[in-house]
Order: sequence, then C-alpha cells, then structure tokens
Amino acid sequence: MSNTTHHHADRRAAAGPPLARAQRIFAMRDAVLTAWEDRVRACVRGADQLLTPILINTLPAFFDNLAEALTPGHPRENAASNSNVPAVHGNERARMTNYGPEQVIQEYQIFRDCFAAVAHESGITLRRKDWCVINESIDVGIRESIREFTSMHEGFRRRIAAGLSHDMRNPLAVISTSAQLLLRPAEPERVAVLAHKIAEHSKRLDSMIEELLDTLSYHQGQQLPLVLSQFDVLPLVRAVASQVNLQRPDKCIVNGQSVVGWWCENSLRRALENLLSNALKYGDDAAIGLHVEQTHERMIITVHNGGHPIAPEQAERIFDYLRRENHGPAPGWGIGLPFVQNVAESHGGSIAVDSSPETGTSFIFDLPVDCRPFVHPADFPIN
Repeated sequence: MSNTTHHHADRRAAAGPPLARAQRIFAMRDAVLTAWEDRVRACVRGADQLLTPILINTLPAFFDNLAEALTPGHPRENAASNSNVPAVHGNERARMTNYGPEQVIQEYQIFRDCFAAVAHESGITLRRKDWCVINESIDVGIRESIREFTSMHEGFRRRIAAGLSHDMRNPLAVISTSAQLLLRPAEPERVAVLAHKIAEHSKRLDSMIEELLDTLSYHQGQQLPLVLSQFDVLPLVRAVASQVNLQRPDKCIVNGQSVVGWWCENSLRRALENLLSNALKYGDDAAIGLHVEQTHERMIITVHNGGHPIAPEQAERIFDYLRRENHGPAPGWGIGLPFVQNVAESHGGSIAVDSSPETGTSFIFDLPVDCRPFVHPADFPIN
C-alpha cells in the first residue's frame, strides 16, 4: 500500500468517530426541544400561554448552529457566529409575547441545561472545549437577543410617546378656541357650553398625560394597550366631528348607522382625530364626509375629503413612521397615520386608503365589531 493510500486511510479513520459523534448530537434536536418546551412552560412566566410555534420560535435553527459549531472542522465558531438567529429570536419575543428581558435570558439558560441533560442521557460526553463553545453560544445568543428585544421595545415606546404628544394638540386646540370665544360677548348658554368643553378637554388632556407616563414604562409588545368597553361608535364619530365644526362650522358631515361593538374608546377617538386632522391639512375647501356602517361583523368608518389625490408611490409609504408629505398648507408630523394604523391593527382590523383625482381621498378604518377575540386578555385589560 502506498504512502498516499495509507494517508487517506488514516484520515478516514481519524474522521470516523468525531463525525459519528456529531451525527449523534444532531439527532438530539427533538429531545432537546421537547425537554426545553416542557421546562420553559413550567418555569418561565407567561410561556404557558403561548402556542407551540410561537414558543419554539428560532430554537431549531439555534440548535443546528450549535451542533455545527461542535462538529470538528466546521467553520462555525459558535451558534451565533455568521447568523442573526438570536437577534430574530429577540425580535419575535418583543413582537409576539409579553416577556420581559429576564424571560428571554431564562429561556437560553434552560436551553443550556436541557442540551447538557439530553447529551448525558444519550451517552455523549461534553468535554471542556465543547463547554467553551456551548457557553459562548449561550452568552452571545443572550446578548444579541436582548439587544434586539430592548431595541424593539424602545422603538415602540418612542412611537407611542410621540403619538400621544402629537395628539395632545387636539384637546389643546379645543381649549384654546373655546377660551378665545369666551373673550367675545356671548349669551350665558353659550358661555356654559364653552366652559363645559374646556373642562371636558382638560380632563382628556390629563388622561393622555397619564397614558404617556404609562407608555414610558410599557413592556408588553408592539400592540397598543387597549381598554375595551361596549359602546355605539356613531355618537363618538359625531363628537369628534363636532370638535372640528366648533372651529370650522359645517366642515364635517356625519352619516351612516349606529354600530354597537367592543373597542377601546380612547384609542378610536384619537385615531378619528388624526384622520380628520389629516383631511383638514390635505383636503380642499369642501366638506369632509364621515360614514359609519356595519357589514359581515365588521365596522367600517370612512373619512373622505376632496383635493389633490395621494400619488401611488406616496400611498405605498403613507403609514411609515415619521413620513411627511409637505405639499399641504400645514406640514404633517408624520406620526398621526402610523398611529391610526397601529390602532386598527391592535383591534384586529386595518386601515386602507383610496385616492384618485376623480373620487377624492378616502381612509377606510375597518375593525371587527367585537374585537375581544383579537386582543389577548393577558396583555390588555377589558372593562
């Protein structure tokens, strides 16, 4: 046998046992994930409420990366190298659960324990260099997951805080207008109405400040915190329209039908105020139409205005956060429409836009009549 033949035979012999060991590690995946799911549901707060696909998340890919890193000769240094799997895990935990950072960390720690336990049961000895790879994988995985998790929550809190600050201008405008009207000679009945509006919107402003303070420490996820109650949406639409008509008489015309359902009244009010504010900025001198209807267990509010249509390329990004289209007489803050979209989606609904030179611009706010099945009871209080 030549030296070359001996050399290849020696390589095959040397490669045989480590490769067989690597295959046994890969074969542990289902057992590790099953043990991990059981322990996480038992030990991690909030995990027992999650469906299996949401709970398992990116753990299979993380396991495969770790198995590769433990394979001799494989270029992967640890389960997080050349991969954003841990960051995606943190992103999904922020969006899909009510976890805090400690729950994300605990999941990784449980994964390490389950991996070691299943390896022991499978007769696989984890050596010192294996533990270096495992510990580095867990440590880096935790850091990258938590970095993305906290970034998502910080971005969410900034958006909500900015939206609340923006929306505070609406009650302030009513208070300011009412106060100016009080300075003019008026009948006693008119004075009482204006004083009532000042008191009502001062109270609203106070509640929004409280909500803003709550938002700064909010840790729930991407959706808005909703307080649900049963009410007729038509009087709410009329009340919001009357605020505009106080400053610009007969500008808003409301029609449609009464629709009684389960929604968050404060969030819907603010969404409508933003839609009307947008219509005032970018519409023409014609009246703004608001139509309320119910069909197939959906409640639809349509806000329509004339004026220049929204260009197709703008319509595609009109709900982007901090997007401004400064062609109107008063440039927007770029916060109102993303907030409206968040309100709609948090209720299990949607917001659409329809705009053309012939028909004008309509924003279609479309929600389930009863949004309770679409709002997680563990996340959002229900009155």
